[in-house]
Amino acid sequence: MSDPLFLLDGLADPLPAVGTTLELNGDEGRHAAVVRRIGPGESMLVGDGRGRGVRGRVIAASKTGVVITVLEQLTAARPALHYVAVQALAKGDRGELAVEMLTELGVGEIVPWQAQRSIVRWSGERGVRALARWRSTVREAAKQSRRLTVPVVREPVSTSQLVGLVGEVDLAIVLEEAATESIRDLALPASGTILIVIGPEGGIAQSELDDLVEAGAHAVRLGDGILRTSTAGVVALAGLLLR
Repeated sequence: MSDPLFLLDGLADPLPAVGTTLELNGDEGRHAAVVRRIGPGESMLVGDGRGRGVRGRVIAASKTGVVITVLEQLTAARPALHYVAVQALAKGDRGELAVEMLTELGVGEIVPWQAQRSIVRWSGERGVRALARWRSTVREAAKQSRRLTVPVVREPVSTSQLVGLVGEVDLAIVLEEAATESIRDLALPASGTILIVIGPEGGIAQSELDDLVEAGAHAVRLGDGILRTSTAGVVALAGLLLR
């Protein structure tokens, strides 16, 4: 089993040297020592969520946290292609499920989208709480999948704002069941940013699709079936990664 990962926002820069000690306290430290019951002699990862971390061996554990001896410094490789998933707001836990799986697969950023046909509306305190849940879900998913880099979850965007994002990336694709072009035939850049737009349960409105395509996005289909909003982006990202 791979070593568990815990996040420390204040991880030193430069990273702690091999042979030095590092204390992990607070919620993450208590989780390691009390919930996970990690004790002396066991190894674990401590990362900053921004691509840096260390591997260490626990030399002390208490109810307040753990102390490790640093065995190795770690830096996440920067991929040639940076994937940004634009996930339409979905009812229930569909949105959280989507961002969880997208994080596990390696997405770089997530943008919540208030699509025209989104049943859920993020506004006021409800919107603040929903965004916080997405960010918490992404953080936990990164730890689960041992990712040193936690994807950024941006503020939600409207369709007009999304249209503006299309012009800022190297390739933008919109998942659309009626598209004539298959995602497997799409020419990909060797490097840069790829934007993946995932619609809501009711699909992307024709006016939204027209605006996105006019801005330069490619409408592509995944296959013959129609996938849920919580799985469509995951399938698309997996297919692109395998390319």
